Amino acid sequence: MDRKYWLDLFTGKTWEEFLRAGANVSGFRERRRKVAQKIHVGDYLICYVTVISRFIGVLEVLSECFVDTSPIWEDAEFPVRFKVKLIYKLDPKTAIPVFHLSDKLSFFKNIKSKHAWTGFFRGSPQQFDPKDAKVIIKSIEDAIKSPTERDFDEKKYLRRPKIYESKLGRMTIPEEEDKEQEEIVKSTKENKLHNEIQYLLLKLGSDLGLGVRVARNDRNKQYEGQSFKNLPGFRNELPRQFDEATNKTIEFIDVLWLQGDEIIAAFEVEHSSSIYSGLLRMSDLISMKPNIKINLYIVAPDERREKVFEEINRPTFKKLKPPLPTICKFIPYAEFKKEIQLMGHRIRRVNPEFIDDIAESCDSNET
Repeated sequence: MDRKYWLDLFTGKTWEEFLRAGANVSGFRERRRKVAQKIHVGDYLICYVTVISRFIGVLEVLSECFVDTSPIWEDAEFPVRFKVKLIYKLDPKTAIPVFHLSDKLSFFKNIKSKHAWTGFFRGSPQQFDPKDAKVIIKSIEDAIKSPTERDFDEKKYLRRPKIYESKLGRMTIPEEEDKEQEEIVKSTKENKLHNEIQYLLLKLGSDLGLGVRVARNDRNKQYEGQSFKNLPGFRNELPRQFDEATNKTIEFIDVLWLQGDEIIAAFEVEHSSSIYSGLLRMSDLISMKPNIKINLYIVAPDERREKVFEEINRPTFKKLKPPLPTICKFIPYAEFKKEIQLMGHRIRRVNPEFIDDIAESCDSNET
């Protein structure tokens, strides 16, 4: 089957209205009818929420387009419609930020120009390059299996967008779109910093003579042209001593250091996500393997220290055996990068346990 993939834009409000109406009819503006007529049964609509800039679901098209004005959405008719089937669905918190895929999608190639890629998201339907579509769908599938919660502005998500009247109909004010795109470009830069820290952790482990592994959905990432998987000691597979359930938890931890077949350290890089999801993976690991001896670390910007301590000292984590705050430590970005620069080439002669010297205990009971 020669399936095609199309962008289907929503605001948070129109997405929620679509779900409440049964998630079986999606629609586009009248002026997009010519493009919509190129969509056929079996094609996929990839759903993107503009106000939070995240991919949130995938729909399969079940009919050719038809015109219908029966009410589904409060603020617009979207009369050029299709019968659809909801294939994949994420929540706003677990939806995939577009900038998290910036190193994998073709329309980010000219990211140095502020608006080089944003035109693709200014109207729908738009046809995806199949390679881009498959990357997005795979990321959504991974997020369903192992969700990562990321903060979002709920009021912004549910607000009614400002509109103006023109000969083309009711449209979002361009200034509103510009503000959103500026936020996305800023977030893209933040994501690159996350990739940098992830790469530095992998390279550090590799330089220390250890085996290293990155989260399954990050294998194809790179930093400044350096592919993660080209580092010496990079491993695709996990050690075989764990059962399937444990492996499903471990395989999405950001960075692992291994000595032989033994995992000796696990790192979660929490630049802008909710922190809770990374801690949840670590707590799942402890719950399933309470006697496992792995050093656990949260690596985050210095300004997120209080948030890390607040989250890790929640009762759900403190009641674990052993308590998570007693075995998981905090490493601030600045200190981590400073230590790597100071060591330089001497790093190959350093014991892996040095990482503990720059880590801070998260146990609120310690004085």
